[in-house]
Amino acid sequence: MSELLDVAIIGAGPGGLCAGLYCKRAGLSVAVLDMGLPGGQTNNTEAVENYLGIEYIEGPALAQQMAAHCASIGVGTTYANVQGLARDDDGFFTISTEDEPARAKAVIAAMGSHPRYLGVPGEQEYRMGGVSYCATCDGFFYRGKDVVVIGGGSAAVEEAVYLAKIVKSVRVIHRRDQLRAQQVLQDHAFAMPNIRFVWDTIVEEIAGEGGRVKGAKTLNKKTGVQGWEPCDGIFIYVGNLPNSEPLRGVCELDENGYAVVNLMMETSVKGLYAIGDLRVQSVRQIASAVGDGAAAAVAAVAYVNTL
Repeated sequence: MSELLDVAIIGAGPGGLCAGLYCKRAGLSVAVLDMGLPGGQTNNTEAVENYLGIEYIEGPALAQQMAAHCASIGVGTTYANVQGLARDDDGFFTISTEDEPARAKAVIAAMGSHPRYLGVPGEQEYRMGGVSYCATCDGFFYRGKDVVVIGGGSAAVEEAVYLAKIVKSVRVIHRRDQLRAQQVLQDHAFAMPNIRFVWDTIVEEIAGEGGRVKGAKTLNKKTGVQGWEPCDGIFIYVGNLPNSEPLRGVCELDENGYAVVNLMMETSVKGLYAIGDLRVQSVRQIASAVGDGAAAAVAAVAYVNTL
């Protein structure tokens, strides 16, 4: 990309695609940069039932519809492994990639987040032998088997329900005595006969044999009793971390690496916006990411038009 773009969008999730749509409709030149599938983590979601106007749709189908909508007005996704971002002396931005860098008057950062690791022995050792962070990606391989889900938030419970339809049994290990998930997800989980909950418990080690997971060594935080949960696979959902490395040293980040923004998604640097899972206080929903993308695009269009 040798030309100077009006807006470069880093990330092709729902927020990034929405921002691209708005910017293009406003008459700006725009490029959406990503090294993954358009739609981002929506592609890893079994079903979406809380997106206004759509009662039910499979995640990959929604991602495809979003990408097709953008493509219909000329907004495609350019494959790029973004490695860095800098604001140049002329006030414009350079986005470094493995190939030719891109330059833009404004940048909307929509890189999302990635799973937080549990950080226990065996987790990394068995990542290719039974440890997973995506039930919709790997659940098929455990059909008829016993699995463990670690976590108590909405993602953990949603994936437990998904797995329960495929596997023989699911044990949800949670460090507290109640779930933090949305109530509708809790209701689904409690109604599943093959989901069992292990309360007040943490996993101290993931153990296996011959390169495959065999179970989890646990500790009940209230009683101090150690336990063993045999299983064929372990799915970990203990939070996310922002993919904000390209922003480090460029704009203000909080102590966890999330971009600090105002209501229009403006960062501490003029012309740079951060949306979705990348920003502080995000609720990490498709609907909120799309809203962030619209807000950032409106702000970016106004900014570019003043230059």
